Amino acid sequence: MGNADLRSLAALREVSFDDVAGSVVAVDAHNWLYRYLTTTVKWTNSGKYTTSDGEEVANLVGIVQGLPKFYEHDLRPVFVFDGGVTEMKDDEVAKRRAQREKAEERLEEAREAGDAIEAARMEARTQRLTSTIQETSRELLALLDVPVVEAPAEGEAQASYMARKGDADYVGSEDYDTLLFGAPYTLRQLTSKGNPELMDLDGTLEKHDITWEQLIDIAMLCGTDFNEGVSGVGPKTAVKAVKEHGDLWGVLEDRGEHIPNADRVREFFVDPPVTDDYDIDSDYSPDVAAAREYVTETWEVDANEVARGFERIEESVTQTGLDRWT
Repeated sequence: MGNADLRSLAALREVSFDDVAGSVVAVDAHNWLYRYLTTTVKWTNSGKYTTSDGEEVANLVGIVQGLPKFYEHDLRPVFVFDGGVTEMKDDEVAKRRAQREKAEERLEEAREAGDAIEAARMEARTQRLTSTIQETSRELLALLDVPVVEAPAEGEAQASYMARKGDADYVGSEDYDTLLFGAPYTLRQLTSKGNPELMDLDGTLEKHDITWEQLIDIAMLCGTDFNEGVSGVGPKTAVKAVKEHGDLWGVLEDRGEHIPNADRVREFFVDPPVTDDYDIDSDYSPDVAAAREYVTETWEVDANEVARGFERIEESVTQTGLDRWT
């Protein structure tokens, strides 16, 4: 289901950081990292984050610049990384690859034309989370004592599970799929300026007088990352049809339609692969000096690009009450 479709259904409201202070946030790591990665690439000279061996680690700049937002507002982040991609997502992965390849073509055209602005825009669109980015992100987070959870499959599914269990107060993600995975509350816009936006699952269900399972059915009729929707069915039509016929199967039978692997897709949202093999340690003791050395010396990132970020982390630990985690 497209983000615009789910957004039109979701119960959303702006909240202040004061309202959520002192909370644990299970962050959809790939979602969060990708946003900071693309922003860094778009607005920073590549020489600032490229090693002498040609490795690009813009992610390290993004992490150092992005983490302080949590600490300055007394939030404890837990980063949840994706595991293996389910084969049901093959079509979505192929579509994203095609989009990236198209952006790569436009990037080359912009470079040949000497259009620096368009080149920067396209370079941001071609970014992907390489093995180096994956590895270095985890290593830097470890030095900064940020808990990391390895999901068996989708990171937002694992994060949503942790929130349902009460091990996290919120999921942190821009992905509206956290609704479908049952996250009670999702904080959005944690990578943007201003206050976060709170997405409320119960509020969404009450708004439309539907169940969580019916919300999943509505999403599947419109289309998700794991299935194509039914042609001509948007969110309003899907809500009306599911309420009239009870569930997905009733709607499909009435319309004479078929969704391949519908049973598996629906079950994946209701009961996704998740793990209890994680430990959210309440102690908090980042080794900022070691983290700075790792970023600027081991990975040769320009020290000026991360100086203020590290200062903000240190200031937060000593001035804004984060010692309550220790």
